[in-house]
Amino acid sequence: MASEKVRRYTKFVENSQLYLAMIFLQFVYGGMNIITKVSLNQGMSHYVLVVYRHVFATVAIAPFAIIFERKHQPRITFPIFIQIFILALLGPVIDQNLYYAGLKFTSPTFACALSNTLPAMTFVMAVLCRMEKMNIKKVRCQAKVMGTVFTVAGAMVMTLYKGPIVEMAWTKHASHHYHHRTNKTNAKDTNNTQISSDKQWFIGSIFIILSTLAWASLFVLQAKVIETYKNHHLSLTSLICFIGIIQATVVTFLMERKTSVWLIGWDMNLLAAAYAGVFSSSMSYYVQGLVMQKKVVGAILIIIGLYSALWGKNKEQIMENKVTDENLSFALKCVHIIDGKNSNQNAEAPNKLLSLPHSHMNVINQEENKVLT
Repeated sequence: MASEKVRRYTKFVENSQLYLAMIFLQFVYGGMNIITKVSLNQGMSHYVLVVYRHVFATVAIAPFAIIFERKHQPRITFPIFIQIFILALLGPVIDQNLYYAGLKFTSPTFACALSNTLPAMTFVMAVLCRMEKMNIKKVRCQAKVMGTVFTVAGAMVMTLYKGPIVEMAWTKHASHHYHHRTNKTNAKDTNNTQISSDKQWFIGSIFIILSTLAWASLFVLQAKVIETYKNHHLSLTSLICFIGIIQATVVTFLMERKTSVWLIGWDMNLLAAAYAGVFSSSMSYYVQGLVMQKKVVGAILIIIGLYSALWGKNKEQIMENKVTDENLSFALKCVHIIDGKNSNQNAEAPNKLLSLPHSHMNVINQEENKVLT
């Protein structure tokens, strides 16, 4: 009797491993978004970040591939090499560069939420490639179609429409304080800043959607390549990351003319590259390969995992809005120093002005022109 319970428990653990791994992977993505956002805001090039990310990924995963999968390696024919080359192009180069560019213009929470279109895009591409059977008469197929339609519609609404703020019990106080501070600033300048912010938000949304499309394409192609590398997932992951380094380096030299962008120190930029490489790239490619081989329905897990980080990010976003608005209000006052007003703030003004976002500096420049004229 006891042995039967142990056997059932062991079987349950084995069946749950991939589900737990996928859920854990979404927490990893959430942490990567936040750390990477900070790094990008500090001026790091996302092209360089992609290169360093896959250097760390290759160093982290290649030794395990050599140790555990050294024997009976599948022969790399030219068609297989082309498939792996395209996988590296879709993942490390196209997907991640577009995603980082979109993340720079939006927020970690928004990027995670918009990535929920991944299951829908993957389903559509799988149907088009005849990898997914589609019988519209069956209820489960109808559910897939409806889920895809609602997912795409939700992504369009998130991108194109910004409705009124939905107040929650735990956000009312902070929201009231934020709007109270905002009303003190010049309405016209605030409107100009909002227009610029909306434009950047829209561009960022498009980048993230295109990134997700590349990610879905990677899933579809990876499912085919896995047939060759059934027992060599670590080797496949290492090859994708290594080829991705070469491709991303070429793209970086084409897009970035200054050699100074390659400089990296013991700071947030190094942490972003190491974290994304070790935990996101190497781990995600490996786990995704296992999931595809076991034929686990990963779409539900992705959606659950993505939302797991949203609640914690909510309060952080509110605090960031409060600090940013206070800085903007202070900066608008500092502008009038030119006209001889508030001269006692001369020493403090420049340091605080330097910390403001680019969009807010545009507002300040407009105020300066008004004063000078």
